[in-house]
Amino acid sequence: MEINTHNAEILLSAVNKSHYPQDDLPEIALAGRSNVGKSSFINTMLNRKNLARTSGKPGKTQLLNFFNIDDKMRFVDVPGYGYARVSKKEREKWGRMIEEYLTTRENLRAVVSLVDLRHDPSADDVQMYEFLKYYEIPVIIVATKADKIPRGKWNKHESAIKKKLNFDPSDDFILFSSVSKAGMDQAWDAILEKL
Repeated sequence: MEINTHNAEILLSAVNKSHYPQDDLPEIALAGRSNVGKSSFINTMLNRKNLARTSGKPGKTQLLNFFNIDDKMRFVDVPGYGYARVSKKEREKWGRMIEEYLTTRENLRAVVSLVDLRHDPSADDVQMYEFLKYYEIPVIIVATKADKIPRGKWNKHESAIKKKLNFDPSDDFILFSSVSKAGMDQAWDAILEKL
């Protein structure tokens, strides 16, 4: 499938099923901690500066944001998890919203689960990966901020992340940098393969 990434726009934001787009375009969801670089990932992948708003304030995405890409597929940005300043009640609400989307959405083809290459995955990262494996949802692990680590240490960090996640070697693992665009082609290959 050829995708023109320049033809991309934010379509809508949803809280629950009744708001989801009603068609059969395939969707790729993006999940990760609040400050892992999801917006930067989306903007890099779509060659845009500000399509997904990056903010210094983590926890800004509180809805499911659907991005239409060339009328052929969609990215769905789910709220970042693990942000402390949100009340427990809010977090539970997000959790339900994300779970409902991930477990009931027929358009969903895979989840890009973003982790920060510099740090061991958090308990939330591990839980997300286990959740996706449990529901047999195809997952692509993208380790962001690779430019912040010397290339010679990438393998060490990658091994630590895989170990902590109990990573399944049949899943994709991609080192990514929104600064250098490293990993962008591999990420697109992995995504298109899932469609």
